[in-house]
Amino acid sequence: MIKYYSKIDGKLRELEKPDLQCWIHITPPFSHEELEEIANEFEVPLDFFTDSLDIDERSRYDREDDIRHIILNTPLLNHNHSDTNTYYVTVPIGIILLPDHVITITAFENTIVDNFLKNKVKNFDPSDEKLFVLQLLELNVYAFLNCLKKLNLQRNIIEKELLISTKNEQIIELLKIEKSLVFFVNALSATELLNMKIKRSDFLQLNGDEDKTDLFEDIIIDASQALQMANIYANIHNSTMETYGSIIANNVNAVMQRLTLVTIIIAVPTLVASIFGMNVDLYGLDKNPYALPAILAGSFVFAIFLSWFFRKKRLF
Repeated sequence: MIKYYSKIDGKLRELEKPDLQCWIHITPPFSHEELEEIANEFEVPLDFFTDSLDIDERSRYDREDDIRHIILNTPLLNHNHSDTNTYYVTVPIGIILLPDHVITITAFENTIVDNFLKNKVKNFDPSDEKLFVLQLLELNVYAFLNCLKKLNLQRNIIEKELLISTKNEQIIELLKIEKSLVFFVNALSATELLNMKIKRSDFLQLNGDEDKTDLFEDIIIDASQALQMANIYANIHNSTMETYGSIIANNVNAVMQRLTLVTIIIAVPTLVASIFGMNVDLYGLDKNPYALPAILAGSFVFAIFLSWFFRKKRLF
């Protein structure tokens, strides 16, 4: 689905056909033939579109003549996390800067683009391509920060549940968080590198515009903080997983130890009963009416003694 937008009377309006300085947004459903048509119409290399649809594509930029291409990874809530064992994934957004238009393309609907479509971005104007890209970068960082806070909150909730009982479901939830953090760390690392390259090469041609340069500097700082936060959360999560792994192993060892001690204690009456239950004459005990109660009492006294001994040694 290919749509055209322009700012008219302070509001974003959808156009029937492309106009100068308009925003062209491509989102599913669309066919490969449609991509070829728009690539030919605006003389854009087709791989600028196809690369932006590859979910494994990392954040980067490219240039061909007057056409500039940026791929930006953004977080996306994984609605099928039960199948892939992760709460969030990262998906690419393609930004193609033409002399007279800005084209964005994504294979998934996401909240970042929705903010522009719903007029929630202050001072947004598709005709100002530099500010448009900076706002996309800024909202992307905020999206990562928001998702990181939600993941950390979810981890805290699971930790409290693990203090009460340890179940496989809770361990699986922790694994989902771990995979999400791995996606975030990789995406933010690539984004930080992309920002530095854009700044060093002046890819957005910001020289001379103090306001946009300051905004870009703030974005770089926020992106660096987001990466640092993701690394901290990942380290805390790894320590948490290792700690609970040790706790589970210790609990299993304690249970096995107690079962072993109980088996030893129970084995004493069993051994006595086995010995005196043999079909042989043992000192004439078969004729003593108090033999059975005495033997039972002696075996149980010895079992109680073993229990006290193990308890004293803190084996129970």
